[in-house]
Amino acid sequence: MQYHRYGGSEVLCMEEVEEPHAGPGQVRIAVRATGVTPVDWYLRSGMLRDIATLDFPHIPGMDAAGIVDEVGEGVTGTAVGDEVFGLVPFVDQGGAAAQYAVLEAWAPKPQSWSFEEAGGAAGNIDTAMRVLEALEAAEGMTLLIDGAAGGVGTITAQLAQARGLDVIGTASKGNHDFLDQLGVVPVTYGAGLADRLAPLAPHGVDVVLDAAGKGSLGELVAIAGDPHRVVTIADFDADRYGVRFSRSQAGESPGWAGLPLAADLADLGRLTVPLHAVFPLKETATAHDASATGHARGKIVITVS
Repeated sequence: MQYHRYGGSEVLCMEEVEEPHAGPGQVRIAVRATGVTPVDWYLRSGMLRDIATLDFPHIPGMDAAGIVDEVGEGVTGTAVGDEVFGLVPFVDQGGAAAQYAVLEAWAPKPQSWSFEEAGGAAGNIDTAMRVLEALEAAEGMTLLIDGAAGGVGTITAQLAQARGLDVIGTASKGNHDFLDQLGVVPVTYGAGLADRLAPLAPHGVDVVLDAAGKGSLGELVAIAGDPHRVVTIADFDADRYGVRFSRSQAGESPGWAGLPLAADLADLGRLTVPLHAVFPLKETATAHDASATGHARGKIVITVS
């Protein structure tokens, strides 16, 4: 699945292309599943053209799970036939919504996860670990996640809990039971959030992740007491509030080290990947449109084989 120009989901088309091959330090997988993130349709729409240049045609999909069928030079500890999940090279090198994909960071697929769960995990794990490191999140702190029911929010909450943090998450009323099952204290998003938080966090909130991008940064900074204690992954107006915007960069990410850790937590029953919906490759456009609504509860995933 790829596109030849910026535009809506209608620009996506399924085509035959040359197979990619694993370079040094990489592996190639036969893809079983790949996740859909907002970045996929941000890129496709052209919203990020000023900070991320695409070479057309471009294959979407930043994370994937599958079976290793080619091992690049210098790779040790991974062999053909291994089941893995991980991340493709940065956006300018193409993606995972294809029969084969090259991974630059990966870990063994947890036995407790299906390929669909694993296929939608790596990008959110990378983001969550990157954000938690940026916030210097440590045991005993209270983390507020604005937009906690989405793919990044659910993974960040669980990884934060594994570090010993207490987590409060905003969501619509219909998602409160869902968050409660993840061990997250739910609170309704929107104006007046500080008043609703007061009885839930009597000692205040230490750090904040804005995973929603709904224009709440001003209130979130006031709640945290310092813009340095807030990170957003979704609000492009971050500079106005002195808030850091965290995004994937070319080259090694500090979040990559979280993949093996996450796999271990998964097999201990301490990390799940809630799935909102699963679509076949031919319905990638529908999957992108579902992500763009901003109302996904958990991860949207595309199956390939």
